Amino acid sequence: MTLALTTALGAALAGQSLAPLAAGPIRSAFVAVFVLVGTFFLLIGTVGLLRLPDVYNRMHATSKATTLGAASMFLANVAYFGVLGEGLTALVGIVFLFLTAPTGAHMISRSAQKMGVEFADGATWPGGQSRPDEPADADPEPSDD
Repeated sequence: MTLALTTALGAALAGQSLAPLAAGPIRSAFVAVFVLVGTFFLLIGTVGLLRLPDVYNRMHATSKATTLGAASMFLANVAYFGVLGEGLTALVGIVFLFLTAPTGAHMISRSAQKMGVEFADGATWPGGQSRPDEPADADPEPSDD
C-alpha cells in the first residue's frame, strides 16, 4: 500500500497523468450523482440568468447555483480520479471557486448599485430607501423658494 501511494504521489509530482481509479459500482454511483446534481444546479442557474428581471436577481441566481453546480462537477472529478493528480486539481478548483464567486458577485452588485441600477418591481434596499447612499429624509426635488 505504501509503495503504491509513493508511486502515485511521485507520478503526480512529476507531472505525469494518473489513470482513473478502478471504477467500482459505488464509485460510479458517486460520480453519476455528482454529475446529475451539478447539471441540475447549472441548469437552474442558466434559467435564472435568462428569466429573472434585473441584474441583482440574475447575479444571485448565477453566483449561487453555478457555484454549487461547478463544485459538484469538480467533486465528480475527485470521485473518479481520487485525491491525487487530477483530483487534487479539482479540489484546488473548488477552493478557488468558493473564494472568488462570492467576491465577484459582491463586486457586480456594488457596481450596479453605484451606477444607479434600480431593483425590479419596486423593491427597496433595507431601511426602505430606494438607494442606500441617499438619506432617508432627503427631499427628492429641491424647491426653488
